[in-house]
Amino acid sequence: MISNYPSSSLIYQGLTVINFLNDVYYVEIRLSQRLTGQFPRFVLLLSKLIPSFPMSSDARFFARGKVQELRNELQMEKKEKNLNKKRTVLKKIVANMTMSNDMSPLFPEIIQCMALPDLGIKKMCFLYLTNYARLKPDIAMKALPILLRDFDDINPLIRALALRTASYMNVPDVIRSLFDPVSDLMGDPDPYVRKTAAMSVAKMHHYDPQGVVNKGLVNGLKDLLGDANSTVVANALASLMDILSRTEGMKLNLDYTISTKLVSALNECSEWNQTYILEALMHFTPKNSRDAETLAERIAPRLQHANSGVVLTCTKVIIALTNYISNEKEVTLLFKKLIPPLVTLLARPPEVQFVALRNAHLILLKRPDVWRNDIQLFFCKYNDPIYVKLAKLEIIVRLANRDNISQVLNELKEYATEVDVDFVRKAVRSIGRLAVKIETAARDCISVLLELVSTKVSYVVQEATVVIRDIFRKYPNQYESIIATLCENLDSLDEPEAKAAMIWVIGQYADRIENSDLLLDDFLFSFKEETIEVQLALLTATVKLFIQRPTKGQDLVPKVLKWATEESDNPDLRDRGYMYWRLLSMDTGAAKQIVMSEKPQITLERDEMDEETLEKMCLQIGCLGSVYHKLPEQFIRNGKSRTLPDSPALVRHGRSGLALSVNTLSVQEPSKYVCVPLRDGEADGNSMAPSPSPGGYTGCDPSAL
Repeated sequence: MISNYPSSSLIYQGLTVINFLNDVYYVEIRLSQRLTGQFPRFVLLLSKLIPSFPMSSDARFFARGKVQELRNELQMEKKEKNLNKKRTVLKKIVANMTMSNDMSPLFPEIIQCMALPDLGIKKMCFLYLTNYARLKPDIAMKALPILLRDFDDINPLIRALALRTASYMNVPDVIRSLFDPVSDLMGDPDPYVRKTAAMSVAKMHHYDPQGVVNKGLVNGLKDLLGDANSTVVANALASLMDILSRTEGMKLNLDYTISTKLVSALNECSEWNQTYILEALMHFTPKNSRDAETLAERIAPRLQHANSGVVLTCTKVIIALTNYISNEKEVTLLFKKLIPPLVTLLARPPEVQFVALRNAHLILLKRPDVWRNDIQLFFCKYNDPIYVKLAKLEIIVRLANRDNISQVLNELKEYATEVDVDFVRKAVRSIGRLAVKIETAARDCISVLLELVSTKVSYVVQEATVVIRDIFRKYPNQYESIIATLCENLDSLDEPEAKAAMIWVIGQYADRIENSDLLLDDFLFSFKEETIEVQLALLTATVKLFIQRPTKGQDLVPKVLKWATEESDNPDLRDRGYMYWRLLSMDTGAAKQIVMSEKPQITLERDEMDEETLEKMCLQIGCLGSVYHKLPEQFIRNGKSRTLPDSPALVRHGRSGLALSVNTLSVQEPSKYVCVPLRDGEADGNSMAPSPSPGGYTGCDPSAL
């Protein structure tokens, strides 16, 4: 539903801009591109919508200003020792920049202000610099000496702020000049600066990948994984994984020691940092079942986290680890632990519910027994959005069995009487799917369908007709007694799919329907105006009528064949018409054997995923692919699916794992291993060699990456 009021996320963005001096200033860069000139009106609207909304005094700065006037104000304040007036002018400039007014001519004056020893002024100047550096790279280079000087400032906030600003400037000379300072700042005594340096490496890699690798900054990130501060570790992991995702032939391998250290840091991390660490654990390959069990048990408490991202990422890691656990009881126990957190997510807002349902569906495909007794959890509520209801319907059909079919049918019958047409159609179609899925419940399903047909609601009758056609195909020569009921509702059919389904029934059972020729003749009255789907169904049904009851169909067949071959522009219809014509004219017996041959029974196997695809999909839980139920390469350009790397502990032995690349970034306990790159022509074997030195680990040789 489209609201007349801004969403909560937009309100949050507005608050961020109003208090831009008290928040992380890079959020404002994105907001300046979204809010443009609407900000003053947006602030006014917030004050009207929310009585308690703090109408900041900064809102008065959001008025269009002239560049020359602002320049004069900045120059007038040069002699002033009080910096308050200069802050006021800079606020006006930032406000105009937020409203997409071009403030780039003020670049020289802003660079002069950058040298002032005031954090608030530096924030606004750095924000300006980040926004306009790409437009005027030559002038932006003049700010580089000030930024480099700020790297040595006594205030860690200024050091981090300067580094963050410089790494955002898409100017090649600036990026190249940052290699050595960033390397030094990764060893800064303040953890906030180290965290900022770690994130800067990923941004620099985006602009100059080869330079970052050659300068050893990737190895510097690997060293930060052993940092004592959990926030630094999490940001180093996030930066490292971002680089790996954009670098061909480079992978991350975590050994058990490093992985356990990462798990120990989870309790000290924010929710986003926990997500980074859990995502990094996907790069841990257990060497034995015990390691996998231990790690899964240690991260299991994260399933109780309030953040849905943490819960889903933890779920994904546990499912991946179960592939390396040989004890089936332990695997079942771990999967049962996944149920309560997902159930909790079903009480969240609808958007979170939908994501949880789509991921629960994947878990259900992998372990159907886990949800066996929990079908009631997925029954629809009256106020659920349509997308949540449809996701629940899929799971209900999947969980239905002989024991709970009565309960499920009663629930679906209730759904079929609701006011939402799309939901009613899906509910009726689900009843038909259950009849195909559970043979012993087919008669009960048909009884419910006939009950719904008796309501005479057009769209219900049409959906019921379509699913009854499928039931006839699944159980041929059974339940023909309901054909009479369908024929009584022919006037309700106006959709192509429903018409084609009814025509198929008439043609297939033409020898058992007394007036089948008259029924087909009624449909043929509008043959030329029908869709191609209905025309093809009419052509085949008429031929079936002629084969089963020649005297009744001899007048209809020539007429239909002539229409199909001479008066139709559709090549499919013409080709089928010619095929039937020649077949009937040559050998009627052969025509009967072909047209009336026994059809293969339909199943629900088309809804199943093959084992390999399902395995890859379970490694996408919490990602967009788990919502689409598609692998990344199917909807993302250059997207790649995760696969389970081979290991002695892999449960399905004999499956070839992902071959390790020559350039594999391995992280082991520092005192035991170093990463040794292979030389050209060397066999791809075990690239890890014992280190004779007790010193720190060095990672891969940058020249080999």
